[in-house]
Amino acid sequence: MLFNIPLLIAPLFVYNAFAFGLMGARVGDPWSAPIFTVQMLSDARWTLTLGDLMIIAALILLFVEILKATRTGMGSIVDHILSTLLFVAYLIEFLLVRETATSVFFILMVISLIDVIAGYSVTIRGARRDMTFGPGPQG
Repeated sequence: MLFNIPLLIAPLFVYNAFAFGLMGARVGDPWSAPIFTVQMLSDARWTLTLGDLMIIAALILLFVEILKATRTGMGSIVDHILSTLLFVAYLIEFLLVRETATSVFFILMVISLIDVIAGYSVTIRGARRDMTFGPGPQG
């Protein structure tokens, strides 16, 4: 049952921990805080922010969730239902909570929506491939 918990719940918890000050007192937008800056060969400066890092982590978790969607069976159905409920939680929080009205949270919510759509699509596609009609080959 623990395997069925959507991994995209982790970015939601981490976001809320930062947004509501559970990770220490915050000054300004924590998602624009630079992690590191690299001087490129073109003399441009590339800066990775905390928000960028959060989105990268969520995309990696999305990849794992899509791999999980290739499973079949009752656990797969539970996983899809929980992913759908997680997307609804993202959506409700985005609409109702002031601290989540940011681009980072919106992108996390869209990643969660893609998880829901991809999960159902992969499962339906796999079920259609596995479905056979008729008695099968005679031999």
